Amino acid sequence: MLKKEGKFDWILFAVTLCLVAFGILMVYSASSYSAEVNYGNKYFFMYKQIFGAILGIAAIVVMSVIDYHLLVKFRYVILAISIVLLVLVFIPGIGIESYGAKRWINLPFFSMQASEIAKFGFIIYAASYMSSHKDKMTTFAGILPVLLVGGVICLLIILEPNMSITLCMIMLMFVMLFVGGARIKHFIIMAVPVIALVPVLILIEPYRLNRLMAFLDPWSSPLGEGYQLIQSFYSLGSGGFFGLGLFNSRQKYLFLPFGESDFIFSIIGEELGLVGCMIVIAAFMLLIFRAVLIAQKAPDRFGCFLASGIAAIIAIQVLINIAVVTGSIPPTGLPLPFISAGSTSLTVFCGSMGILESISMRSHKSVLVLRRSTISHKRKEKEGGKKKIKRVANKSK
Repeated sequence: MLKKEGKFDWILFAVTLCLVAFGILMVYSASSYSAEVNYGNKYFFMYKQIFGAILGIAAIVVMSVIDYHLLVKFRYVILAISIVLLVLVFIPGIGIESYGAKRWINLPFFSMQASEIAKFGFIIYAASYMSSHKDKMTTFAGILPVLLVGGVICLLIILEPNMSITLCMIMLMFVMLFVGGARIKHFIIMAVPVIALVPVLILIEPYRLNRLMAFLDPWSSPLGEGYQLIQSFYSLGSGGFFGLGLFNSRQKYLFLPFGESDFIFSIIGEELGLVGCMIVIAAFMLLIFRAVLIAQKAPDRFGCFLASGIAAIIAIQVLINIAVVTGSIPPTGLPLPFISAGSTSLTVFCGSMGILESISMRSHKSVLVLRRSTISHKRKEKEGGKKKIKRVANKSK
């Protein structure tokens, strides 16, 4: 029998709380001036972030107590809710349009970004399907259900339009299929239409082409599409190694757009410098490492795939967000997990940490324990054999 060693991962929990608390602090620092100007309350965004943090911590506790296997039973319900929420953003009076995109749902006391929930709805469905159809994952027909569900979610998100989350979903889908056992030739077949689709998506929306041009040469339009990227460069560059000091950012004074959300890493670099940025990256690396470790020790395939998907989406979003603010890839709006302003994102990501804790508390030592038990059993057999030989020898004497 396998020896159980399930326990609450306090390192994962501590790192999560540190990132959440740090996010509240940085949201206040990055948004205090713009919130005062636009809303008459410099704590406007900070209060919303604290609200999201309270819901997030509650989600960690609840999801860690609940057996994660219940997600298998409710996978279709969760998936249906995710798709319905994505559809609701297009209904007038329910969906909220901002900067030409319909990405939020208007609720009585707060707004919700449907795509944040859809990502994790897909992870739960894909993990459940792949764990129960392990023999089919080596065939193209076997991976089609995952592709179809992921394709429907991507289609609804790109219609908002939201190309950044769509790319996240595509990357997440590929990672999940890779972990699930899909073959290399399947990825080649899938990559061809995706590569062909990207330039089409860029050309049909003029602002995407403008962003691409601004990425190649932001100083060609310093007051247009290249403005945000240039201000991000100024923010990161002025921070140097140790930064200007907490709350001392100059770019937050209405120079850097979305400094509290998509470009909060730029404010971190300006106030805390390269050292602060490296500490934040190290915290995310530790978080992802713990998630991968939980996936390795998971008691079943569903837990392994579920933890792997959560680790993947965190890694993908962190990588893309930092790549955008540093000018490594074309600008696109994507929040930094646990830190960027946004109650929905914060609550859902914290809930996923609760799922990881639930898996961790039901894990075991698996192969290591089996090997130890096998070795000890063989040793006992050898010792018993030696004793028998000695007894026989003594009798013959």
